[in-house]
Formats: sequence, C-alpha cells, structure tokens
Amino acid sequence: MATWTISTMERYNDGGVIVAHWRVNDSETVGDDTYSASAYGTCSFTPDASSPDYVPYDDLTEEMVLGWCFADGVDKDAIEASLTAQIEEQKNPTTEDGVPW
Repeated sequence: MATWTISTMERYNDGGVIVAHWRVNDSETVGDDTYSASAYGTCSFTPDASSPDYVPYDDLTEEMVLGWCFADGVDKDAIEASLTAQIEEQKNPTTEDGVPW
C-alpha cells in the first residue's frame, strides 16, 4: 500500500502555504526480497487569508494538505498505478543489463 507524506511546505511569513512538497512510497516483499518505488512532486497554492476556507498554518494537518494536492491535480490513482508497475518490473524484468563478452 502506498504511503503519502508531505515532506515540507513553503509559506509566506503570515503562514499562507504557497508550495507543498509531497512524496509517495510503495513496496512489496516477496520471500526475502523487497521491491520498492517512490515518486516526489510539488503543488502550488495561492493563499487567501480572507477566504472562509482559509486554514491557519498551525491548524493544518498532513491529510488536509494532501487533499489540497489531490484537488490541485495530483492524480493519486495514476501515480500509485505507476509505482505498482515499477515494482512489477523489478519483480519480473523485461530488460537486462550487460555486455556479451
């Protein structure tokens, strides 16, 4: 199961968040082998302290900010599907490295 986190946020001095940096990790263990994949990105915001939906910085939760990112266009399902595909490729590679000599 993929684990989403907000690794850091950039904000104005008044606390309005302008950028959230997200990360998602997934892994699968098969026998003694663990396969993993991750992705990282950012979401940008235009805070409006006069908006009734404005949340003060100290009241923000990680779940809330992740929700903003998903609403802002981060395609959670597509990213998680990509991580699953990367793990499947690690488990069953379709390419090989090396030289013939």
